[in-house]
Amino acid sequence: MIRPPVKSRGFTLIEVLIVLAVILTLAVAFLPAALRRAQARSSRINCTNNLKQIGLAFKTWAIDNRDLYPTEVSVTLGGAMEPTVTNLPFIFQVMSNELSTPRILACPEDDRRVCATNFSTMASTNISYFVGLDATDTNPACILSGDFNITNGMGLRAGILYATTNDPARWTPAQHKGYGNLLFADGSVQQGSTARLREAIANTGFQTNRLLMP
Repeated sequence: MIRPPVKSRGFTLIEVLIVLAVILTLAVAFLPAALRRAQARSSRINCTNNLKQIGLAFKTWAIDNRDLYPTEVSVTLGGAMEPTVTNLPFIFQVMSNELSTPRILACPEDDRRVCATNFSTMASTNISYFVGLDATDTNPACILSGDFNITNGMGLRAGILYATTNDPARWTPAQHKGYGNLLFADGSVQQGSTARLREAIANTGFQTNRLLMP
């Protein structure tokens, strides 16, 4: 005996509405978190790009100045050696031609600072990144720059954080959710945890790393 084919039953209007309601509920529940993660990822990428451009500016400036960074060249020769102890903006002002825009000096996640409109009036309140005063072009492992959210529990002296293995530094939660980016003299940028930060400080070859903070 041949059985007649079974007709498939389609969704009723009520069932379709229920499915759509469930999908909408899930979207409302999970979409904001996904958007926040995407925004944080985008900010980290933009911050990394900023530091890479800063590293390129240092390298380009050094090529024209006997492979020396502004912090190694006297003001009388166009560098920033003498004022660097108290004047972070001056270092970047010296490299204004290489940087092209002051906007790259402010991290997208740093809501305590605003982008400067020009180099001539730029202040520390427009800068999110420190400068390593001991960095040299000949030592690739030197810390050249990085995010400002570093502390060692000892405080700053004349705007300088002294990072040593005896006074371990750490990233604060002020930015990047307790992580941070470091720019090295070889032009590379690494984002990492506090453990990676301490490892980088220990591998620079210096007993003390002087970081001029914004």
